[in-house]
Amino acid sequence: MMKLKDGRTLYYGKGDVLTYRTYAAPLTVAPIPESSFRGDVNIIFAHNVTFSVSGESLLGSFSEGDNSQVVATDSMKNFILRHAAGYGGSTTEGFLAYVAEAFLKRYPHISEIEVRAARLPFETLQVGDEAGSEVSGLVFRRSHNEHAQACLALKRTAEEGGLSFTGHLCGLEDVQLIKVSGSSFHGFIRDEYTTLPDIFDRPLFIFLNIHWRYEELEDALDGERGLYVAAEQIRDLAQSVFHQVQSPSIQYLVCQIGLRILTRFPQLAEVRFESNNRTWETVVEPDPATNAGVYTEPRPPFGFQGFSLTRADLHDGPDEQSDGKKVGER
Repeated sequence: MMKLKDGRTLYYGKGDVLTYRTYAAPLTVAPIPESSFRGDVNIIFAHNVTFSVSGESLLGSFSEGDNSQVVATDSMKNFILRHAAGYGGSTTEGFLAYVAEAFLKRYPHISEIEVRAARLPFETLQVGDEAGSEVSGLVFRRSHNEHAQACLALKRTAEEGGLSFTGHLCGLEDVQLIKVSGSSFHGFIRDEYTTLPDIFDRPLFIFLNIHWRYEELEDALDGERGLYVAAEQIRDLAQSVFHQVQSPSIQYLVCQIGLRILTRFPQLAEVRFESNNRTWETVVEPDPATNAGVYTEPRPPFGFQGFSLTRADLHDGPDEQSDGKKVGER
């Protein structure tokens, strides 16, 4: 939340700036055991951008109706779209930093910017003919599944022309995973308000948002450093842990995912979770011989969880790397 010196909240901006850049620089990432993802050709580098600005000079537009210092939000949209063509990097975070830094240089009366974007994923397709099939480099499928996102905050410093990053958060949002067996929930407090039975094996359906912060933001801005953490790797890692862990609760599951993320990526300082329990309601109990059961959508209200971990949580973790190197470090 952007504020003035007196603590007053002040910001305005433009949302839903849909930016479709073609043939951005390819991204290459260091491998991890849980993922086959090695990078992105970035033929379609698409984002939904939200851009907001703040500054003492803008107060008059609110209090006096003086628009002399206002950069129209339509101009912001055009600035973002045109600068998308000039970005030479390969990451969402780098793109946001490039646009924000350029905007602050162009408009010196603006003192703060917060910019965030959701990556609009397009999947490669197999195409074929009598000779066989191959991956098309021309035709892509728009995906409406989970997507990467990032948010950066920048502020002008006292030094002439100086800028500093005041915050960042990267993420993977709208993950939806179902595990048909291997999850339970029992041993919780039972009293006069308890109607839920102990459950020793259940299909567990979760909605999940995962966010992370880097120790050094530069690792997110420059894909060529070899320390970028791709949302696709976070996705594959979360899926692998969900498959492997016998979880007594969603809380335990997200903790184990977080510990694994911090283990695989020492360049990260923190990982955060927002989870939502959408476990199906049982209509027909699973058959002991075939495991076939019938379920339906759960009725609201829904349970939710929030949790964060930092590197300090790895001190007693079973998967802590022995060499302490960042993924991608030589």
